[in-house]
Amino acid sequence: MKPMFFALLLALSLPWTAWALDKEPFSPERFAALQAENHLVLIDISAPWCSTCAKQREVLKAYRAAHPEVALHILDVDFDNDKEAVKRFRAPRQSTLLLYRGEEQLWFSVAETRKDAIFAALNQGANAR
Repeated sequence: MKPMFFALLLALSLPWTAWALDKEPFSPERFAALQAENHLVLIDISAPWCSTCAKQREVLKAYRAAHPEVALHILDVDFDNDKEAVKRFRAPRQSTLLLYRGEEQLWFSVAETRKDAIFAALNQGANAR
């Protein structure tokens, strides 16, 4: 029975891994390091209960799939638990997205879920040097 249990466990876990978005938790140190290296960084201020954030997450997954060549770092700020970062980025609410190339802020958006708008901003950032 053990092999069958593990096979079932693996089968049940696969869809969840496909739904995951490659993000890392925000830290001031990580953000500063990415900025110092002139990386493209998206600050994603979200909450797990936010339906708008879920839509944004789907658009970001679609962007990653469509543009695997873009080196985009996504730093996740938990709106409910990281009030210092929320204040730092002047986020009026969850579902706030900020795009940086190095020290320069390229884009600020609240509750944007349109695929074409998010793709355009990310593509513009990818082409900024």
